[in-house]
Amino acid sequence: MLMVSPAALPQETKKANTSGNWWQGRFTDPYTWRDIAPINLGNSNRLEQLLRAGKLYLSLQDAIALALENNLDIELQRFGPQISQSDLNRAIAGGIARNQGNFINTGTTQVGGDGGGGGGGLAGGGGIESTSQAVTAQATGTSLNVASFDPVFTSTIQRSKTTQPQTTLFNTGTSSLISVRDVSQFNVSKSFISGTTVSMGFNNFISEQNSGRLDFNPARNVNANIQVQQRLLQGFGFAVNSRNIRIGKNNLKVSELAFKQQVIATVAGIIARYWDLVAANEDVLVKRQALGLNQKLYDDNKKQVEIGTLAPIEIIRAEAEVARSQQELTISETTLLQQETVLKNALSRTGVTSASLADARVIPTDKIRIPETEPIEPIQDLVTKAMDMRPEVEQSRLNIASAKIGLVGTKNALRPSVEAFGRFQNNGLSGDLNSLPVPPVPGATNTAPLARNPASVDAFFLGGYGTAVGQVFRRNFPDYAFGVTLNVPLRNRAAQSDMVREQLSIRQSEIRFQQQMNQVRVDVQNALISLQQARARYQTALKNRVLQEQTLDAEQKKYALGASTIFFVIQAQRDLTSAQASEVAALSTYARARNDLERATGQTLVANSIEMDEAIKGVVSRPASTVPAAQ
Repeated sequence: MLMVSPAALPQETKKANTSGNWWQGRFTDPYTWRDIAPINLGNSNRLEQLLRAGKLYLSLQDAIALALENNLDIELQRFGPQISQSDLNRAIAGGIARNQGNFINTGTTQVGGDGGGGGGGLAGGGGIESTSQAVTAQATGTSLNVASFDPVFTSTIQRSKTTQPQTTLFNTGTSSLISVRDVSQFNVSKSFISGTTVSMGFNNFISEQNSGRLDFNPARNVNANIQVQQRLLQGFGFAVNSRNIRIGKNNLKVSELAFKQQVIATVAGIIARYWDLVAANEDVLVKRQALGLNQKLYDDNKKQVEIGTLAPIEIIRAEAEVARSQQELTISETTLLQQETVLKNALSRTGVTSASLADARVIPTDKIRIPETEPIEPIQDLVTKAMDMRPEVEQSRLNIASAKIGLVGTKNALRPSVEAFGRFQNNGLSGDLNSLPVPPVPGATNTAPLARNPASVDAFFLGGYGTAVGQVFRRNFPDYAFGVTLNVPLRNRAAQSDMVREQLSIRQSEIRFQQQMNQVRVDVQNALISLQQARARYQTALKNRVLQEQTLDAEQKKYALGASTIFFVIQAQRDLTSAQASEVAALSTYARARNDLERATGQTLVANSIEMDEAIKGVVSRPASTVPAAQ
């Protein structure tokens, strides 16, 4: 399994901690903005190392290395695992991962057709095309929420002053009660993966009033409490509350596999375009050779007409053949330029923006070679390899596994909600002796305020803030509360609908997976057949080219002796050009078929000695090939 190392992730630039205090950093980091490094649009040094005198000398291995270092499709997919890692961190904190789609560019832009038309070579003027494929990570797919696993600290600090007119003097001893109240509350709560929520609070209330009826003024109320809630049915258990984390881990693997799939697709596309370029170069040589033969025939005919041994009409025929050959050469050369542009764009982060790269001619240094014997494995072995090595197969397995994990939450949501709770609180009270005199009782004969007798007040409560806190920790005034909360949806239709929908979605995914398995077998079998066809086609084209060379040589000798006509010489030259172009096209078709078989069986990376660690970092350790000295 491909794993993204921390070194491969983009560097985050944290705000500088000017004080250098490590403890301060621990507290401030969770609330500090982190800047992700900007995108890098600079090409690797390998590209400049392969440029010499306006030419880009390129071997197949260098083309692959440049793609791993500079191709933007690969660079784009490098962010996928990083985004999935961020979503996994979100799930670990109790959040729901966001949906993420990975769009795989399944092939580098292709110019023209496959060159398979009889004798047309690679000069066919097809369009320019590329394809893409979407790879989606599995969402949680359930309505049952998970509480936050990060602890939360809340605090309220408040001072208030209220003035309340009184309907009687009996309660407060004043017709206008003025209260000043200071409140400071602190609470820490945290949910656990078992479905348990624990909160701890510490509350302080200090009040002062203009009432003489109070024994303590100001009075200080302090309490400390612990509250525990446990889900017993809905939301109970590790399997339910950890499902988003497990899905997040699977989605991370899916993103890593999507990156690997993009590397395979890009490398396979680069290989195909490289061999197309090699074949296009060969096709240009064939067309130049044909033009040379026709030009020689024209020159020879012109001399014979001048000395009177040949009719003037033969010059026109030879000249028409030269014009036709020149047109075919022009088409072949422009097709070659298109192939070079496509390849250069795929190997550079800035495409052909650079003038030195845009004007450089690509010189491929490798040739298409067909082995004497074809090392073909049994079809079943190739299918087994494909099942084990193709990333999209493992992606589908992981998405189905994630869907089944999500089904645990959907199934749990069918249950009633039952929560057991317990609350423990210790209270404390302290205050100063009220300095205001005791107001007389309304209707009493003595209307003078009475002096407060300290002996009439419980001395246990006299004191400052420490007295109240001491009572809390000594548990002088404890409170307890236990209970169960029950919430039963009587018809539960929403949960039932979710259950049916999720199961049907999984069944669809399983059918799509089976379709994918069937398609893998078809891909492997078709690729194997195509390789066999390409080899047979090349052998036929090779033999035909040799026979056409012999035919042309014989026709030229007969023409020199006067036993043939220029028509048959031109026809033989055309047949030879067509046979040569067909041989070049057959070579290109074979190279593409071999490349397609490696991709269908998931062997592209192994066959080309590609290390995923280098692909992740975008740095290939293999040095660039030696460039020929400037001519």
